[in-house]
Amino acid sequence: MRTPASIYKHPIHPMLIVFPIGLWVFSLACDLIRLAGASGDAWITVAYYSMVGGFIGALCAAVPGLIDLIYYKGGAAPVKKIALTHMTINLVVVALYGLNIWLRTSGPGVKGASLSTPVLLSILGVALLCVSGWLGGQMVHVYGVGVEGRE
Repeated sequence: MRTPASIYKHPIHPMLIVFPIGLWVFSLACDLIRLAGASGDAWITVAYYSMVGGFIGALCAAVPGLIDLIYYKGGAAPVKKIALTHMTINLVVVALYGLNIWLRTSGPGVKGASLSTPVLLSILGVALLCVSGWLGGQMVHVYGVGVEGRE
């Protein structure tokens, strides 16, 4: 698939998604380590900044993803529906993490030893990322979106 969001026949979107996914999963891991009893606020701080980095990375990945969606001219009918579902779930995830960042900035965050709203939002966000990632993989591995010569 050739779109303006490609470099030497390689789509940019898949190159960028690793950053928000990795940072958001790491952020959740830091929260869980803190909840498991790690002392100090370092895990909370690392979780927060990982989350912010993931948020920025997601916004950067969204731009070429949207360009790919707009320029997609493939023939497989379910692909457009899968792509729109993938995008919608990702927008929900970004909104959840935006709310999560705001809650952590304006409130006590996860300093307590119980599951707080920010941690629950992170768990939900990572679960939705798994669904969205599966849909993205479906488009690539089943329908060949972004694979040279398969569309």
